[in-house]
Amino acid sequence: IITYNAMISACEKGKQWETALRFFDELRERGLRPDLITYGAAIAACKGGQWEKALELFDSLQRRGLEPSGITYNALISACGRGGQWERALGLFEELQRRGLEPNVITFNALISAYEKGGQWE
Repeated sequence: IITYNAMISACEKGKQWETALRFFDELRERGLRPDLITYGAAIAACKGGQWEKALELFDSLQRRGLEPSGITYNALISACGRGGQWERALGLFEELQRRGLEPNVITFNALISAYEKGGQWE
């Protein structure tokens, strides 16, 4: 799983979201169970505007009984923001706080960016 996590993360950094998601599917086809790091990297790979896929991955993460981290939320807020989904980004920010997770500078930057992309900067 560590190798797949590294490959998915490398694809995210190289803005190769489709390849990242192929690796994600491949590891599951091989009978490996994605962990929180795997999901976080795959969600982060969707930051190029594939917010719907990012939400699907987030739902899958929770269905598998994994608890999302602040890092997971940051990636998801960023994906929604880049997809013009500022209201979803705000809802996720509020959910993060309800879960008792602390927002950080990355969280706030992602949320501010979501507002800007949604034309909500005033």
